[in-house]
Amino acid sequence: MEGFGHVVEQRVEFRDLDGLGHVNNAVYLSYVETARLAYMQDVLGPLELEELGIVAEARIIFRSPAFLGENLEVGTRVLAVGDKSMRFDFEIHGADGRLVADGHTVHVTYDYAMRTPIAVPEDWRSRIDAHETRSLART
Repeated sequence: MEGFGHVVEQRVEFRDLDGLGHVNNAVYLSYVETARLAYMQDVLGPLELEELGIVAEARIIFRSPAFLGENLEVGTRVLAVGDKSMRFDFEIHGADGRLVADGHTVHVTYDYAMRTPIAVPEDWRSRIDAHETRSLART
């Protein structure tokens, strides 16, 4: 997927459908969250549950429906890293290449014990920068 150095497959399951037979709009956020978690594990390394932080914003733009049995591709990249947050951009494509949905989430690094946002770790910044630089060089 052009412009995305991290892509995961997502098969549309029966449980993902709404009454009209296509993927329910709420399910796409689960697809994106699964892809974001895979990105974090692959790029940042193994993380403990409490290190995953929280999603503070999510925007999904629906472009075309997806149906039972389709194999979708979810591309994820980090567009920006702020002091205490990261913006993940994503695209979801059907096997035929059509754009199904796109958008972004803002992920906040968070200290659950203190109940407050914390600084994005420097090693995360370095790993993300290295990954995204390599990804851009390939496209």
